[in-house]
Amino acid sequence: MKKLVIIPTYNEIENVEKIIRAVFGLQGEFEILIIDDGSPDGTAAAVKKLQEEFPTRLNLLERSGKLGLGTAYLTGFRWGLDHGYDYIFEMDADFSHAPSDLPRLLAACTEGGADLAIGSRYSNGVSVVNWPIGRILMSYFASVYVRTVLGFHIFDSTAGFLCYSRRVLETIDFDKVKMKGYGFQIEMKYTAHKLGFKIAEVPVIFVNRKEGTSKMSGGIFGEAFWGVLALRFRKITPRQK
Repeated sequence: MKKLVIIPTYNEIENVEKIIRAVFGLQGEFEILIIDDGSPDGTAAAVKKLQEEFPTRLNLLERSGKLGLGTAYLTGFRWGLDHGYDYIFEMDADFSHAPSDLPRLLAACTEGGADLAIGSRYSNGVSVVNWPIGRILMSYFASVYVRTVLGFHIFDSTAGFLCYSRRVLETIDFDKVKMKGYGFQIEMKYTAHKLGFKIAEVPVIFVNRKEGTSKMSGGIFGEAFWGVLALRFRKITPRQK
């Protein structure tokens, strides 16, 4: 069973080596794909140095400039499918997602029967540490908005800590995914739901980054607001094979 953790990076020099070592320190032989968007701080160079230590488990794709979170993950999904991975994870580089929760997400799929497992901040109350109250409210009510507009009963539709089974990603038509920022997470989950896949939420504790700078912006939230309205009226069909 091949398992790939995709970690997009932009200026994560403070975190990238530590997050890689933390994932590789887990049982289960997880592999990593770093997708770096031209970080000027040397993030990609640090990954290349670590590849000498982990030549078979650590992979790097470099892109020229900030092209958006959604496009980074779609690039990673295609790479993971092409290289035969059975389970593909999304995870941030800044330790807001605990690497120790990766086996729990995997178990929700391999033992619990889910096709997509979500590391959920809101399925068991609000499990967020050190976030400003404004960010918590914006994130929480974004998921309330999604449930209201789409009738999609997931508590944390904007979560970015996920485990996809291969067959979910093989079925979704990546060319039809419209949103590139914050809304990408909503669109992917809702698409999997509409295509009939089983989704499980696994309670996790989200911890705000201690090092580095957040990449969130107001435009990201605006895209999600209008994109969710558009999703309400879109016909979602599987990829033609």
